Amino acid sequence: MTEPLADILIAPTVRAALAEDLGRAGDVTSQACVPADARLRAVFASRKAGVVCGLACARLAILELDPTADFKAVADDGAQVGAGAKLAWVDANARALLGAERVALNLMGRLSGVATLTRAYVDAVEGTGARIVDTRKTTPGLRALEKYAVRCGGGVNHRFGLDDAILIKDNHIAACGSVAEAVRRARAAAGHLMKVEVEIDGLAQLEDALRHRPDVLMLDNFNLADLAEAVRLTAGRAMLEASGGVSLDTVRAIAKTGVDVISVGALTHSASVLDIGLDAAT
Repeated sequence: MTEPLADILIAPTVRAALAEDLGRAGDVTSQACVPADARLRAVFASRKAGVVCGLACARLAILELDPTADFKAVADDGAQVGAGAKLAWVDANARALLGAERVALNLMGRLSGVATLTRAYVDAVEGTGARIVDTRKTTPGLRALEKYAVRCGGGVNHRFGLDDAILIKDNHIAACGSVAEAVRRARAAAGHLMKVEVEIDGLAQLEDALRHRPDVLMLDNFNLADLAEAVRLTAGRAMLEASGGVSLDTVRAIAKTGVDVISVGALTHSASVLDIGLDAAT
């Protein structure tokens, strides 16, 4: 199982989401209709099959409004569940639970959707040796959570931000004048723990880039024949990442060319929310 994120990393996002939803006066509907001391027992359940992620978000949202709440997860992040599967039980002050409900469900649904789509891509390339990785095309403010969801789905994280790896793209190359010059400068500036990756858009740039020893080559929108040729020409001198034009229909063919990793922006920018509900226990 994927190591859970620490609560300290999740709590600021949960608190911001609660503040956004509760606004200036709190949950006026529950305040008007529900006695202040009423309690409610309820269950989180998946209404569709998928991969679970974000249980800690639900727990922290409820505990933020009712520190005495009892939250018991009966599934783990990363677990594949069927429609109707129970994910967690909660017993809490009714007003607090109702006030936290939408934030809990929004975050769980979003993250479970990312994990579910990632699992579909990972399953599609099973047995090829290629790994599925994410990108920085994440929801602002949710990057740590969405990249955690990718891991829960069996994928691997690309760089987290601009500061943890050098990735030379087409506009960097344009500013430097050539692939070779951009890689040379990056290699000279990089510390001994810093990876250097360069994006190329055709086989003509391959040998020029390899001469300056990049750690990774990003093969941008290569067709299948050119991907296979890049694998042959590189001959293990750099890790190869296929990027662009990747879908569930194309990903296995891409993987079978022999590339090492396949980056998929859709994991985070196009994942559908997994339908999860919170229902009062009878």
